[in-house]
Amino acid sequence: MPTTSQKLAHFVSWPVITGLLLGLCAVLWLQKSPNADSHNATDIQFSNLAPSNGNWSGPVSYSDAVNIAAPAVVNIYTRKRSEQRQHPLLNDPLFRHFFNNSDLPQQERMQSALGTGVILSRDGYIVTNNHVIDGAEEILVLTYDGREARAQKIGSDSESDLAVLKVEMNNLTPIRVGAPDSVRVGDVVLAIGNPFGVGQTVTQGIISATGRYGLGINTYENYLQTDAAINPGNSGGALVDAYGNLLGINTAILDKTGYSVGIGFAIPADTVVTAMHDLIQYGKVVRGWLGVEAQQITAELAQSFELESTDGVIITAIYNNGPAHQAGLRPGDIITKLNDLVVKNGLLSMNKIARGRPGDKVQVNFIRKGTPYTVTATLGVKPSTEGRTP
Repeated sequence: MPTTSQKLAHFVSWPVITGLLLGLCAVLWLQKSPNADSHNATDIQFSNLAPSNGNWSGPVSYSDAVNIAAPAVVNIYTRKRSEQRQHPLLNDPLFRHFFNNSDLPQQERMQSALGTGVILSRDGYIVTNNHVIDGAEEILVLTYDGREARAQKIGSDSESDLAVLKVEMNNLTPIRVGAPDSVRVGDVVLAIGNPFGVGQTVTQGIISATGRYGLGINTYENYLQTDAAINPGNSGGALVDAYGNLLGINTAILDKTGYSVGIGFAIPADTVVTAMHDLIQYGKVVRGWLGVEAQQITAELAQSFELESTDGVIITAIYNNGPAHQAGLRPGDIITKLNDLVVKNGLLSMNKIARGRPGDKVQVNFIRKGTPYTVTATLGVKPSTEGRTP
């Protein structure tokens, strides 16, 4: 005869077994039901990390590009003489008389600075930034293979912040020049320089933008923007592509602290090469010059002159006997087109004119007192006090 405990176990087991069977049926029904939770793991679709068409490819390492470009990048050290600030009491006549130092000469000291340069020719021509060597009394170049040499300043151009040096050394490796006009936003680039004087350093990034201007860094601007780290000491260094070809000369960063925040600018290599040839041959950079000063058309000016848009610039001053003056332009004229290209920005138009050469013909469309005119001007040479360094 069953005991009390056996009766209790028999009584409890049937509800437990029944619950398990009902739960199993519910699971099987949910798996087959079309209304099952759409977030079920069996519904997740995984795709390949690489595109199936195989069109994307890239190097695992950029060491080949570095090996090609690095030997052409040099460290630059300069020494500049500067006046040492003296104590204010030395300017007091009684103090100076008491210490009998009325004829004490102004004390001077030598400041050291550093930067980077790029070898562009086997005969020793090196390009760097003008601000790296400006005012230097002594310039020392340290090559990739550890050799040192004093450098001669051939010429400089403050308006583009470029300078050319010359060293007398054998077995120099010039850099290969690429095509900055063909670069695309997103292209991989490497910045090679001497940041903080720690020695040659390579940083990697991409082209963030092209054709940057109007930043107020220099007179003539047409920068490649990159997020490759550029720090003090990188100025004058190389920005190269993934194959080691020179795309630009690193020149500035956009940050008040002076340290890289991912916004750096490089002067395109074609501009650098043209400037180098001009500085070697003429002692200055030869640019096209129209001989006008102009102001961008604002909405107020457009309304005042009854213009349909704000395109164009108004001539505010003109150089006597300059190219524009000789072509018949006058202050108050509104230039609307240059070589059939609409003038939408005065700075951009100035840069385009500057990229021309003296003697080039430029068709100028302008409005004078509501009447449109067209003339042809011959670009000249902008007057400059900068010349070849003796």
